[in-house]
Amino acid sequence: MSYFGPPEAPATPAFPVVLTYAELEAIRLSDLEGLSQEEAAIRMGVSRRTFWTDLRSARVKVATALVEGRPIRIEAGEYAPPPGRHRWGQEQQME
Repeated sequence: MSYFGPPEAPATPAFPVVLTYAELEAIRLSDLEGLSQEEAAIRMGVSRRTFWTDLRSARVKVATALVEGRPIRIEAGEYAPPPGRHRWGQEQQME
């Protein structure tokens, strides 16, 4: 699923907050898995600065969606998981 929103549609449709895969991965690694900025940046294959930028952006977008009751749409961006990983950090089975 790549679209999340309130179960009931508001009287006036809200514009969705668009979260990129990189932002989703950054918030997942930091807030869900509890990795440090350095560990998460290594897992994503990006610099710590890029990781922090994506994480900050993701947190602001999620907070905006929650406070304003806006849906969240997840879209592809320029982020591609490092070799051997699916999106959201899942290990690939090597056969």
